[in-house]
Amino acid sequence: MPTVNDLDLLQVFCGPAGHHGNTLAVVRNAPRTHPDPASRQAYARELGYSETVFVDDPERGVVDIRTPTLGLPFAGHPLVGVAWLLDIEVLELAVGDVFARQDGEFTWIAARAEWAPPRTLRRYGSAAEVEALPAPPPGEGWLYAWAWEDEAAGRVRARAFPRRGDCIVEDEATGAAALLLTARLGRALNIRQGRGSQLLTAPGPDGLIELGGRVRFAGTARAGGPAGAAVAGKGLGAAGEARAVGAGPRARAFP
Repeated sequence: MPTVNDLDLLQVFCGPAGHHGNTLAVVRNAPRTHPDPASRQAYARELGYSETVFVDDPERGVVDIRTPTLGLPFAGHPLVGVAWLLDIEVLELAVGDVFARQDGEFTWIAARAEWAPPRTLRRYGSAAEVEALPAPPPGEGWLYAWAWEDEAAGRVRARAFPRRGDCIVEDEATGAAALLLTARLGRALNIRQGRGSQLLTAPGPDGLIELGGRVRFAGTARAGGPAGAAVAGKGLGAAGEARAVGAGPRARAFP
């Protein structure tokens, strides 16, 4: 069995009070604990989060992103989260370098919409229609349901449904879809997704789009240990927060 290693749990794209956000698991010493794709995929499936990040090189920002069923070349909430956790300015991905920066309580990455996996972006007539959707709505394939809350102010209400047959019925905060929507609309957005997560976007030069949000440290668990220990911080309360089971070097308090 691999040597026990800390597994960091984060909430990414938290709301203004630090609540909600999409849970992210980060395996810091992946080459030692999960050296091959098969073991990583099995562990991501066991954890059952929207994404798990395996860090191959923390200095260069080389990471491997996996859902419970497949690997991804790019995903927004894992990269915002791991940029915050590692306090790094560049993440090296196969699709290209992703630049990151800190600005007060927000962590930002700069990426291209074409790096994002394809999503169906479906506009609804009102925020109430989006909120009334069943989870998941009928149909197949990734659906990002959105509506304007305040078009003049760029405020969007959104929900996301992977509909890929795994354990993720609804994605709490989806950075890749936010990039795609920003590219389609050609403007900065303030997105309220899921139960209350907040994602900010801003188009930049040369086709880049900045994606930002708050990150909160939620706890640690053991990577490579028994399944119970591996998911010790997984419990989600009504506010969509991971239960803290320890302290870490990047723990932060939000008001």
